[in-house]
Amino acid sequence: MNLELANTVGVGSILAVVVYLLVVVYLGWLGYRGTKSATDYLVAGRKAHPVIMALSYGATFISTSAIVGFGGAAGLFGFSVLWLTFLNIFVGIFIAFVFIGGPARRMGHALDAHTFPELLGRRFDSKFIQVFAGVLIFVFMPLYSSAVLIGGSEFLSTQLGIDYNVALLVFSVITAAYVIMGGLKGVMYTDALQGAIMFIGMGILLVWTYIKLGGMTAGHQALTDMASLVPGKLREIGHQGWTAMPLFGFGDKKYDLWWTVISTITMGVGIGVLAQPQLVVRFMTVKSKRELNRAVPVGGVFILLMTGVAFIVGSLSNAYFNKYGADISGRVVKVLDAEKNMAVIQVMNKDQSGAWLDVEGKLAPVRLTGETAGAIIIESKDVAVLKGKSISVVYAGGNVGQIIPLYVTSAMPKWFGVIFLLTLLSAAMSTLSSQFHTMGTGIGRDVYEQLNPKHAGGTMGITRCGIVLGIVIAVVLSYFAQKSPIIIARATAIFFGLCASTFLPALLGGLFFKRMTKAAAIASMITGFVATSFWLIFVKAQEAGDIGIVQKFTDGKTSILSGFPNWPVVDPLIVALPISILVAIIIAFMTKTPKKELLDKCFSK
Repeated sequence: MNLELANTVGVGSILAVVVYLLVVVYLGWLGYRGTKSATDYLVAGRKAHPVIMALSYGATFISTSAIVGFGGAAGLFGFSVLWLTFLNIFVGIFIAFVFIGGPARRMGHALDAHTFPELLGRRFDSKFIQVFAGVLIFVFMPLYSSAVLIGGSEFLSTQLGIDYNVALLVFSVITAAYVIMGGLKGVMYTDALQGAIMFIGMGILLVWTYIKLGGMTAGHQALTDMASLVPGKLREIGHQGWTAMPLFGFGDKKYDLWWTVISTITMGVGIGVLAQPQLVVRFMTVKSKRELNRAVPVGGVFILLMTGVAFIVGSLSNAYFNKYGADISGRVVKVLDAEKNMAVIQVMNKDQSGAWLDVEGKLAPVRLTGETAGAIIIESKDVAVLKGKSISVVYAGGNVGQIIPLYVTSAMPKWFGVIFLLTLLSAAMSTLSSQFHTMGTGIGRDVYEQLNPKHAGGTMGITRCGIVLGIVIAVVLSYFAQKSPIIIARATAIFFGLCASTFLPALLGGLFFKRMTKAAAIASMITGFVATSFWLIFVKAQEAGDIGIVQKFTDGKTSILSGFPNWPVVDPLIVALPISILVAIIIAFMTKTPKKELLDKCFSK
């Protein structure tokens, strides 16, 4: 063992990671040993235990970015982000398992479908649909995978003090090994382990946070009392405090935050989950509807503990730092709440001679502690330099993604660092392994095999080649995008939006609407894809600005609707999904009813 590394990181952390990775590889080998057929490799033999299926579904759904990224967003926006937890449980678990899972499982079995694109293709008797869906998954999912891969590798690199490229290689090779070997069985076994680790880690995080803040009521009250400290730029777009919803309305900039939290964060992700290929395929891994129903409580509690804890702790981190954070010194430039000693200060530091100087452009909302750090003379007047404690995003240096890691480092005991390291590694690997598996099946079974019906070689061999190809693309993207991950990070939102608007009407129509025709499914898929792409490239300011095409048509503006308040922050799902649904219904009634033989086969009991 490298002594320098051991001294820097701690032998305990290194041993914990090594043992964890060995167990993961062992579970991958168990999956390999139990994989005898394409059905085993692609849908885990259709005999997965409900608890394993629920944990696998949840662990796949919750990635590192859900805990660190969205937890950090909660640190900025507050408890309003908890509506995503509600939607994740109500839509992502209850609606998905109870109303969609059963028909998807039954139809998947009846049509002998092994992948999400194959389910759609066979339901509508269309090779085009299967290939189109497979191509879409293979083209866009590597971008999504790269976001997870970069996050996991950077975290591993930071925690273990190793080079990013080494972390990227180790992370990719180990995840690839058990996905390629064990197929979906290996993925689900390791997902279950990783889900259990995440469960324990997030449970400790929640309990410890409330203990530090003096209990649930005291913690929430402290956060409520801090409403005056909301930064001015957030207040301008409707932020009313960390325990209040943003201002609601339309047609004014002061409503931007409501539309960001509800349309993009809550609905974009909360509804988009219904059409995620790597999640839908899990419904086809269980033997009966009974197993799906048994999985609901496990999945619901798991999602509540994952996203709920991340969002609650992210918000409460403001109360923690406002109570225990390091003192920040500066002169008061604006009084926010005289009764509560809250003010905006111009941050100041001492120079080498001991004189106080402004940190240029750095203001901070603080609760003044009542202590004086020094004094300066401005325009012949004595001005006190006061001490204060601020909010999470200030201590994180403006980097929202650093709020949760900083909170864990500052507030949690040292031993928890190892558990949290394994929690985030588990979150990253469980999502990544399912993405690799879905990419491989997409290009292998759904594209190559459909375009080459006389291909030589078995399904498992071709799918394994597809997985390797998808992993190579994701690793290459992660290598080059590490220094400028903005586009890659946006790709996560892009992938969710595309899946929802492109696949959801075809999936729901295929499962519940016998009048839904092949032409209607194709039209809705293409419409959803085009509408989402247009909105992302030309209207949604954040993504359009990063993509960079819209500026060429608008003299540098990041949206063609920049003159119309709120529209540039509306998620594409809000516009593209209704259009896609409408197109599906209209075309369905304009075209010939599907053949009775096909419907009998699809909807057989």
